[in-house]
Amino acid sequence: MNRISLLLLLILTVCFVWAISNLHFGPFNIGVEEVIAKENKNHINSQGIEITVIYDNYLFKPGLKTSWGFSCVVKGTEKMILFDTGGNSSVLLSNMEKLEIDPKKIDLVVLSHIHGDHIGGLDDFLEQNAEVDVYLPQAFPRNFKEKVRNYGAKIFEVQENTKICENTYSTGVLGMGIKEQTLIVRTEQGIIVITGCAHPGIVNIVKKAKDLLKEDVLLVMGGFHLMGQSQGSIEKIISQFRNLGVHFVGPCHCSGDTTRQLFQREYDENYINIGVGKVIYYNELSE
Repeated sequence: MNRISLLLLLILTVCFVWAISNLHFGPFNIGVEEVIAKENKNHINSQGIEITVIYDNYLFKPGLKTSWGFSCVVKGTEKMILFDTGGNSSVLLSNMEKLEIDPKKIDLVVLSHIHGDHIGGLDDFLEQNAEVDVYLPQAFPRNFKEKVRNYGAKIFEVQENTKICENTYSTGVLGMGIKEQTLIVRTEQGIIVITGCAHPGIVNIVKKAKDLLKEDVLLVMGGFHLMGQSQGSIEKIISQFRNLGVHFVGPCHCSGDTTRQLFQREYDENYINIGVGKVIYYNELSE
């Protein structure tokens, strides 16, 4: 091969590498920081946002079923989101029916982590509505992903922080052991942080969400993974919540009774009693 051919080959190689490095394969190459920098907060319309808890081991509304696990539906964002699916599909679908939430209206499913009490209701849900995008941690088993695809759903594998839809984001996968993502909803008053089990540490998750969006934390809700922790440890976490400027709290699922009692004592009117059937309306989140 002569010198000119080698030079042409080198130029082509450099151009190819540059082109590949600048391609964007869907939303996962768009970091939250880059997106936020381009978005105008004045365009946020949060008035219709509501979060309905459809699966939990605590009961809020009589007549619904409880079971170990967590799931909620977020409405009023650009797309309707099912966050986690609880551990039992019959409980999930029964509660959705009683709460008049049509599975076919769901646009997106976000799965926080691989544990059965958060993904157990997915199969039967997909039998009713497979025309959804499913956002799950990249570390999920291959056979799980294939099963979801076989229903006809589209999978998005999350690793880094990610924009899911307008003003709605994933923290990206956190944790050294159990890999978990958390949902963030951006509102006019600050961010809403919804956790599955908070295995990476509830304070770490809130810090990550706040650092990503650079905004106040309006509400933190979901599983805090503090069951069995000492009162002193929980009180330290509550103090850290205050230092982080968290305005409202709604611990449930794996948070534990002591955690709920201590947060309620500290936050008083800004404590939200979470359980199956609870609906959190954005318009009610004001101090």
